[in-house]
Amino acid sequence: MGIANSWNELVPGHFNLRQVGESVKKGIHMAGGTAVEFGLIAACDGTAQGHKGMHYILPSRDMIANDIEIMVEAHQLDAIVMLGSCDKIFPAMLMAAARLDIPAIILPGGPMLGGEVFDGRKSDLTTMSESLGMLKAGKITEDVCHRLENTCGPTCGSCSFLGTANTMCSLSEAIGMTLPNGALTPAVYSERLRLGESTGFAIMNMVKNSITARDIITIDAIKNAIRVLMAIGGSTNAVLHLSALAHELDISAETMMDLYEELSDSTPQIVKVNPAAKFDMEDFHRAGGIPQVMHEISGLLEKGALTVTGQTVGENLAAMNLLYQPNRDIIKPLETPFAPQGGIAILKGNIAPKSGVTKPAAILPEMRHFTGKAVCFDSEDAAEEAILAGDIKPGDVLVIRYEGPKGGPGMREMFKAMKYLYGMGLASNTAIITDGRFSGTNNGCFVGHISPEAAEGGPIAALRDGDLITIDIPNKTIHAHVTDEEIAQRLQQWQAPKRKFTKGILGIYSQLASSAHEGAVLK
Repeated sequence: MGIANSWNELVPGHFNLRQVGESVKKGIHMAGGTAVEFGLIAACDGTAQGHKGMHYILPSRDMIANDIEIMVEAHQLDAIVMLGSCDKIFPAMLMAAARLDIPAIILPGGPMLGGEVFDGRKSDLTTMSESLGMLKAGKITEDVCHRLENTCGPTCGSCSFLGTANTMCSLSEAIGMTLPNGALTPAVYSERLRLGESTGFAIMNMVKNSITARDIITIDAIKNAIRVLMAIGGSTNAVLHLSALAHELDISAETMMDLYEELSDSTPQIVKVNPAAKFDMEDFHRAGGIPQVMHEISGLLEKGALTVTGQTVGENLAAMNLLYQPNRDIIKPLETPFAPQGGIAILKGNIAPKSGVTKPAAILPEMRHFTGKAVCFDSEDAAEEAILAGDIKPGDVLVIRYEGPKGGPGMREMFKAMKYLYGMGLASNTAIITDGRFSGTNNGCFVGHISPEAAEGGPIAALRDGDLITIDIPNKTIHAHVTDEEIAQRLQQWQAPKRKFTKGILGIYSQLASSAHEGAVLK
């Protein structure tokens, strides 16, 4: 039984995986198997912010999937347990499992605990960027920032909010590739080590019963993941990663876009946690976590889908044993949801003919229909400089382009731009649209993943300062008040920029990465 462990001392979300791996080995040994462990790279999105390291984060997803494939196939392992936590590592493991189609389980390291209370909620690693915006606006002192540096991330674990890491761990549990409660049990809880042992037993059971990853990762399982994504208001990046997983199963991008739209319309949002509320992942876990969410929306799920327990989703839910009392401030019943539709929405229009992705779960209702004037930037860095310089005014729509899979390359997160706007009091009166992507912790009015991207000559490349742009989330449209003829004329004059990188992995990625609506997979 292979154990693919992404433990390292660089990434807070992976720091405890050495201990978790030992627990998995115990379970495998007790169940009569032989465990062989190997290492994987794992880069942290949070550490990669603010410098060229962010270019490497999305490409690392496909590299990790390839590494797992090579190790399993080269050594002909009978099964694989994959240990990870963070934004790109977990999707990579799902992709590898679907590609290899052997018995496989994925186990996260669990989220970290929240930090010192700041601005009305427990702080987290992104609080530092918010506080820098507040410092620039004269709302707090440097002493407050220095204190937050030492208190906002008090333990190991994936970030304490519902970002991409915890979203993808949650969706793995919804798909059935992670044991119940495996997604959100905090990293420092003793239950995390018990989950390790249970995972060791479970992988041996899968081998004995010839249950493989593709018996579990089916179209029904992906539907369950999308339902849970909508119900919890998870990260917009989940759309990117589920589409990449679907690619491994030969499910088309168009089918996935139809599913996102259909299931968003028919799945109420029943969860509100940070960044949509003050509650963090420990609170979410103690409210019942993903098992409670799936119990509440069970009537919408494909309950016959198989899971790594060897039981179906319906059978797992029937055997569910909650450790804590449900918290209705965090997880609502289906009959009284926070919102009648899902927390993620796909927008289309003359700016985004293929798709754009937004997160109404983290957007104030009054901001879900926004019209403003374009202020165009050809990089994230230029936009951030303008924000901190005070050049952005209420009513502006920041257009950040050439940050897509090819153009970035690597589709950097617009994480800091949104946080700076929040800190400077502009989050509720400005908007951002981009062919890049956002962190799961962002809130405000934003649309990312705009496809086709600017580097491929998408319409976002034709936008100019002063163009009027309307974001209409209820009607799922994003529209520039520019005629089709004018856009076509501007694009005729457009010239593709030179590639920023021509060697190494970024040189390869900038040539081969597909559109965001296809999951930014290598083709």
